[in-house]
Amino acid sequence: MSGHLENLAQAMLEAAKKAGADAADAIAIRGTSVSIDVRGGALEQAERSEGTDLGLRVFLGQRQANVSVSDTSAETIATMAERAVAMAKVAPEDPHIGLADPGQLATGWDLEALELYDPTPEPAAEALQQDAVEAEAAAQAVEGVTQVQAANAGFSSSEVFLAATNGFAGGYARTSRGLSCVAIAGEGDRMERDHDGDGRTFQSDMRDAAEIGRAAGERAVARLDAVQPPTGAYPVLFDERISASLVGHLLGAANGASIARGASWLRDSLGEQVLPKGLSILEDPHRPRISGSRPFDAEGLATRKRAIVEDGVLQGWTLDLANARKLGLNPTGNAARGVSSPPSPSTWNIALTQGDKSREDLLRDMGTGLLVTSLIGSTINPNTGDYSRGAAGFWVENGEIAHAVNECTIAGNLLEMLRGITPANDARSYLSRVVPSLLVEGLTLAGN
Repeated sequence: MSGHLENLAQAMLEAAKKAGADAADAIAIRGTSVSIDVRGGALEQAERSEGTDLGLRVFLGQRQANVSVSDTSAETIATMAERAVAMAKVAPEDPHIGLADPGQLATGWDLEALELYDPTPEPAAEALQQDAVEAEAAAQAVEGVTQVQAANAGFSSSEVFLAATNGFAGGYARTSRGLSCVAIAGEGDRMERDHDGDGRTFQSDMRDAAEIGRAAGERAVARLDAVQPPTGAYPVLFDERISASLVGHLLGAANGASIARGASWLRDSLGEQVLPKGLSILEDPHRPRISGSRPFDAEGLATRKRAIVEDGVLQGWTLDLANARKLGLNPTGNAARGVSSPPSPSTWNIALTQGDKSREDLLRDMGTGLLVTSLIGSTINPNTGDYSRGAAGFWVENGEIAHAVNECTIAGNLLEMLRGITPANDARSYLSRVVPSLLVEGLTLAGN
């Protein structure tokens, strides 16, 4: 990693001091991204972007302000610091804001162990185009596919450097390569679509382009002739592709910002059973080659492994410094930020305990019910956990898939739903959220 971003971050801190700030932190991000779209085997669109963005947060007593720019000149940095200080002078006081104490800061991290950056040269645009062409052709070759809506390949690399007047300074670089395909089957009012894709830190880990296209096509064809399911109470199996959304609702409710506002259906559940016994949700920000990994958070605190839920019991909240202070707790090293806003709590890599049964085993166990493969829209009451979402997927009878379904709504209460989940064993270990298919008993279906 070059020292250019470090120099920019330190220049922002110096400018903040000159402008009269009591304290400050700065973030500098440099990124490159390439995106290729194909249609009909030919290039439809190619985009490349490169740029450096800077963010500066200043403190005047218990007031703060944040300013961001994309111009790295010394004159602009001086101006942004002056504007930030002027904004802080009229900002409301907040007794909980402030930088970390020096003793809280991360030290001695091992970037090589995290493998965030692929040293392989950036792929040529022609190579990305070839990936997209192969995926499109494979999808189009599936019988029943009438068109490919999109085939996209992309690559990105970024560097980030953080510095603060409390003495913290650190940075890292990361890469990502992705490929996606959206296929359409049927014609007229019988058209259905579905997709597949992959995204990895290291290019060598990417799935085969033809496999991605073929899966997209087969999924679209499988959704043809969908009908509404019957209305009633039935078991629902959330497919692995969308099951992480259920865990995501729990993570959102355990976010310290929600707890501090009192707007969380988990606010009275600390130390209580929120999942079945034997199930845990573990956070590990140090998994190699995973997009959610990082050596430190946006406030310079060390990231660490922790149990959010252990043996079904909620262990704690996800906290940055400010929300930890509001709640009288210790921060968990989960602050995230961009250049234009102050830090807020966010989870890194999480994994739900997998079960000992396959998805097919759970289908047999459920007998008659709904296999959900797609969710549409969302109505979640943040205070009660009442849950309602549009869904599509497959109707299951006698433990086997009978036909495709769409235009239905599933409803329940998240606390009750999560306490009764049964996990399969099909989670993909290379995702940032490792969550298998989840069987939930007795949800309300609104169909025909």
